[in-house]
Amino acid sequence: MSLFNVFNVTGSAMSAESIRLNTTASNMANANTVSSSAAQTYKARHPVFEAALQSASYQREESVPVRVKAIVESQKPLTAEYNPAHPLANAEGYIYKPNVNVMEEMANMISASRSYQSNVQVADASKQMLMRTLQMGK
Repeated sequence: MSLFNVFNVTGSAMSAESIRLNTTASNMANANTVSSSAAQTYKARHPVFEAALQSASYQREESVPVRVKAIVESQKPLTAEYNPAHPLANAEGYIYKPNVNVMEEMANMISASRSYQSNVQVADASKQMLMRTLQMGK
């Protein structure tokens, strides 16, 4: 694996983790929203990663970039709360809250942030190795 390929892999990983951070931020921002129907209620979203095999060469390539295959909505049930005094309550007096678990989202945010930082460190170490290699020729 060439050192130049490291930048491709770490770049794709940083891009994927950035999308993961954005979806986590969106989930946390909508954690306290309410709606009068289950169909209109915000549902937590999560990215699905996959190896970008179609862009990798099949000549014993050891590194494969990552990409976001899709962003899927959580299938966890929504929270229905009886609150007839709420202005968004439906005819039965219920409001619906999102299926966002703030503690899970915080853990996802920390994990994505650490993964991003790790990829930055790998890219920096690769850059330093390339610079030292170039200095050897002087």
